[in-house]
Amino acid sequence: MYRSTVWGRRYFAVQAFAGGLWWVAVFASPLVREATLGSLDPVLVALADIPLFVGGSAAAAFGSRAAAIVTTGWTALVTIGMTLYATVSTEAGWGAILMIGATGASVLALCLMVFGRVPTEWLVVWGPFAFRPAAPRRSAVAHLAATAAQIVVFWGVFLVVAPVALAWFERRWGLELPFLDSAAPAGIAVLLVASALGLWSAAAMASLGGGTPLPAAMPNRLVIAGPYRFVRNPMAMAGIAQGVAVGLILGSWVVVAYAIAGSLVWNFAVRPLEETDLDGRFGDEFRRYRSAVGCWWPRASAYAADIDGGAGVSRAAPSR
Repeated sequence: MYRSTVWGRRYFAVQAFAGGLWWVAVFASPLVREATLGSLDPVLVALADIPLFVGGSAAAAFGSRAAAIVTTGWTALVTIGMTLYATVSTEAGWGAILMIGATGASVLALCLMVFGRVPTEWLVVWGPFAFRPAAPRRSAVAHLAATAAQIVVFWGVFLVVAPVALAWFERRWGLELPFLDSAAPAGIAVLLVASALGLWSAAAMASLGGGTPLPAAMPNRLVIAGPYRFVRNPMAMAGIAQGVAVGLILGSWVVVAYAIAGSLVWNFAVRPLEETDLDGRFGDEFRRYRSAVGCWWPRASAYAADIDGGAGVSRAAPSR
């Protein structure tokens, strides 16, 4: 816990230093001032931001939890104000982006200082992402239907609505960057391949696992069939590739960054919890599978699982 707290303090030290440099650049460079503050009066903004953001981060770096809380709250408040200002005025888009990143990082650092860790288990305790096994007596057809409905909703939200909204903000805030002419055709090709992988993975999970791919109705059997024989998380790979592909199609670096950020959240926050759950429910069989098949890098040959007559599934142990 002490080491985690130190990392939180180190982040706030870096934020204090970077914030100080940014304010120097704001007053020294009209280009930086226009890109990050637009037409806002830098003196008025500095009167509040230097003590609360730079000074508060410095105090947090010396171990003040109260300062960390105040600084994180101020950063979040400024982020809301900057996003609204950038959206209405079409100015200071880079300032809004920087503050969004600072808010996310400050929240993580604050968790390290207060809890000694980032409480990622909160993600799976309640809400739509809470880990719950599917009803064991439902038929494979019912699980396939539920999976199809989940795909429509999740792909609609995360691959259509969210990227289109992000691309709109990118244009509104004046953050566009040039893409190669070949980016969109490449994105279409990647999207088709990744979507096929996602559908294949979902079908294997729903038809053999006695559940769905989503945490709210998790499979009751360990599936080591279809693409799962080559890589442990084909649906995650497919989802990340789909997000990047949509970003290429839209010509939006913000959407590409959104997909990459989602992959980091999944890999470092969700995946460890999921694997702990699988280890607890399937024991040695999952541990053998995990040691033989990579998380991200596919095997050249299929994993041969000697379970359930070669069907590629293993039943969960009884609930404790």
